[in-house]
Amino acid sequence: MGWFGDGGLILPQMVRINPGRFLMGSPESEEGRHPKEGPQHEVVIDYQFEVGRYPVTFREWDSAERRGACEGYRPEDEGWGRGWRPVINVSWDDAQGYIRFLNDRTGRGYRLLSEAEWEYCCRAGATTAYAFGETLTNRSQGVVVAYNRTVEVNRLRANRWGLVSMHGNVCEWCQDVWNRSYAKPGRPDDGSPWLSGVATLRVTRGGGWGTSPMHLRSASRDAEETGFRDVDTGFRVARTL
Repeated sequence: MGWFGDGGLILPQMVRINPGRFLMGSPESEEGRHPKEGPQHEVVIDYQFEVGRYPVTFREWDSAERRGACEGYRPEDEGWGRGWRPVINVSWDDAQGYIRFLNDRTGRGYRLLSEAEWEYCCRAGATTAYAFGETLTNRSQGVVVAYNRTVEVNRLRANRWGLVSMHGNVCEWCQDVWNRSYAKPGRPDDGSPWLSGVATLRVTRGGGWGTSPMHLRSASRDAEETGFRDVDTGFRVARTL
């Protein structure tokens, strides 16, 4: 689980995720549910993969940028600080550029998570609205909700699978093309990304630092244009083993 690559490049810390199955989406009885979260359906993931313990941080992005990644793009931190804060002001296209650089340097096959993998990791075996239960509290669970800025990820509590900052802090880009519900033909149920749909839009998950708790639920989902950058949007990486 080495964190340093060639020439001192700081790599994302990764956690191994085992195969399993889960119900993706929200039940109709869940408070705050939106129709785009249904119908609830079983997803079977029959492979191991690794996922970033945290969303990609400024320390990781800046390490890559100093070595020529992403055409020298240095995202603004809004004066909040860099280091262990999740990188923000990065688009889906920017995330792909970062991933290409990591793969060119390491050959490790980094990628974005599929939307199904993301929810599987967020739930960490839970069937409740959040990985920590049916409700959220800022203090006891280390969840970043209704703040006025991002929080350093190494200060937050992990879920049962060792993953941090799945609820709040930054919205996270997924690989999938946007579909308004799971009812359309062609929906994959094996953990792979859904690549047909509204091609200009990509899925975001997890909700940001200023988001209401309703939008931080494990099943909550949204989408943005691939070039969209914002102060509450970042990403997390994965790789298939």
